[in-house]
Amino acid sequence: MKRNRRTLLALIAAVSCAFSANLLAQAAFPNKTISVVVAYPPGGDTDAIARLFADRLSQRLKQSVIVENKPGAGGTVGNSYVGRAAPDGYTLLFTPNPFTTAPMVMKLPPSASYDVLNGFEPIIKTAVQPLVLVAHPSAGFKSVGEMVAASKSGKALSYGSPGAGSPMHVVAEWLNKSAGIKSAHIPYRGVGPSVVDVVAGHIPTAWVTLGPVTQYFQQGKLVPLAIGDAQRSSLAPQIPTLVEQGHRDVIVGAWNGFFAPKGTPETVVKLLNEHLNEILKSSEVVDKLATFGAQPAGGPPSVLARTNAQDFEVMGKIIKDLGITAE
Repeated sequence: MKRNRRTLLALIAAVSCAFSANLLAQAAFPNKTISVVVAYPPGGDTDAIARLFADRLSQRLKQSVIVENKPGAGGTVGNSYVGRAAPDGYTLLFTPNPFTTAPMVMKLPPSASYDVLNGFEPIIKTAVQPLVLVAHPSAGFKSVGEMVAASKSGKALSYGSPGAGSPMHVVAEWLNKSAGIKSAHIPYRGVGPSVVDVVAGHIPTAWVTLGPVTQYFQQGKLVPLAIGDAQRSSLAPQIPTLVEQGHRDVIVGAWNGFFAPKGTPETVVKLLNEHLNEILKSSEVVDKLATFGAQPAGGPPSVLARTNAQDFEVMGKIIKDLGITAE
């Protein structure tokens, strides 16, 4: 009996020590560099916003926070990389909402994809951004109605997007169906490259986020045609919505946020969420986000989890109904 009791006490002590060591390790977080993965090339607003948050996180955590760009396959390369990373809080994903939809259209093998709903720990929904349809002046139209009329008269149209499965891809194909036209999809590796090409006149139109193109409206190098949200954006109140222009059901917006690999300790997720919520309260950060056409969101991890799940259901149905693929 005494021997069994000693064995039990030893087991309890071992478990207690392991548990204490685990708590101590979590309490020491972070004690090395944190990598924030962006699944798109440098130069776009996702990359720029990620660097904004990384800089502020570094200041608050007193630890180096770097951004790593891992573009490819509509963002799934970088997303999958984080999904397979060690769940210790030192590899994070900063992503826009193609995170949710890209696997639906890429037709990737399981080894190259990820579990959208269960493969990550949501940390925080950082911001929302309106989508905007822009045209090069040489396209010859200044509204969605004029674009539709041009298409129906025989003009060949195409549009750029940040990639297959992106919300820009979805809203464009939804508009095609609503308007009864065909505008060919030209996918790019991020918002930045698509903006470069539409400004240069290599493509007539593009669906992008607001921030990278506002300067070109003022310079007369691009014409804003429509906002994809249900209501006009306070950041660009002069741009009418698709709803106002007769396409009442076509409503798609954009968001971005932080995820960690599944299994990341709750204490680490909570710590990062608290710091990022405080960062979003900074007037300097709010003003900087506005230059990207973004407005702060924030809240607990459940807000991002709920947004991700809603997009998975709603956008997934649209993608299926419209037959949207990366091909």
